[in-house]
Amino acid sequence: MERFIIQEGLYDPGIFKAFFLAGGPGSGKSYVTKRITGGHGLKNVNSDNAFEKALKKAGLSLDMPPEEEYFRDKVRAKSKTLTGKGLDLYIQGRLGLVIDSTARDISKIETGLAALKRLGYDCHMVFVNTSLEVALARNASRDRTVPIDIAKKSHAQIQRNMGKLQMLFGMKNFYVVDNNKANDDVLAKAYKMVSRIVKKPITNHVAKMWMRKELEKKQTAFEARNYAQEYERYHKNPEQIARRSSRNKARRVMGDKVVKGLDVGHKDNNPMNNDPDNLRNEDPSINRREPRFRDRAIEDINVPIKVGDVVKGGKFKNKPIKVKKIGKNDKGDITINDKPILRVRIPNENA
Repeated sequence: MERFIIQEGLYDPGIFKAFFLAGGPGSGKSYVTKRITGGHGLKNVNSDNAFEKALKKAGLSLDMPPEEEYFRDKVRAKSKTLTGKGLDLYIQGRLGLVIDSTARDISKIETGLAALKRLGYDCHMVFVNTSLEVALARNASRDRTVPIDIAKKSHAQIQRNMGKLQMLFGMKNFYVVDNNKANDDVLAKAYKMVSRIVKKPITNHVAKMWMRKELEKKQTAFEARNYAQEYERYHKNPEQIARRSSRNKARRVMGDKVVKGLDVGHKDNNPMNNDPDNLRNEDPSINRREPRFRDRAIEDINVPIKVGDVVKGGKFKNKPIKVKKIGKNDKGDITINDKPILRVRIPNENA
């Protein structure tokens, strides 16, 4: 369960995969999209869907008459803004994408492709191809129709752009779906192609580094201490309240002898015994260990100096330095004030 919570989202099949869809009005992009990308966890980015909903909500005609152009353009702009915000959220989580476009404007696709590749996305294009006659017939039967002259112009432009798109994405990442009479076999083949790409392991270095950092964030958040829960289960206990109060009193008993940066520890590991002879300055890393480990850590550090003594340091080891802390580093070397003991000289009077 713990592993699932930490890795949830990071290893979803569609992560870091992006499919650009190209095709003119009446090509059947929406139908093809549902048939070949459904069930893969990919997020559909299509301002046309938001545009149609907004037109209906505003009471505007889906036939897009010229007299409604002013209000329709406002609705279109708002729909594109909302779609853009949704896309930003998807990219923030590096979710799998299906980006619906007409492919009329190559520069926009090129900009989007470059941006996603920089983030580590594996990008592909699915070109939904139809003849002009089929495209016009389907356009006429749609709820939201595009004027015939615009549909013809768009179809011609998209056909001219096919070669440029192939060069932009590369032949192995460019797929054509003939939707003139697309049967189940054609769509099933395209579905398997998308499935294979979605399930392909991530190899991009940028993507791997992002996933590693996100996994570390999730791990940190998962392991973060729940202080409220700790208090209810442990620190709220009357015995622990008394021990905590006694530790605070120990600092007051030590008075001026307390060294800044060190804890006040109890020699007998009994926090209720605040006899002045039982108190001493201790490295927090030792004092805050479990009692059974404290003596072992202190015994391991056997040097002829103690906290409060003066040693010599600096380039020529002649600069007086007051010992505030004695401990060990990650390598197990003895340290004085967090620096290796070899960097200081112990005067004879301390020996």
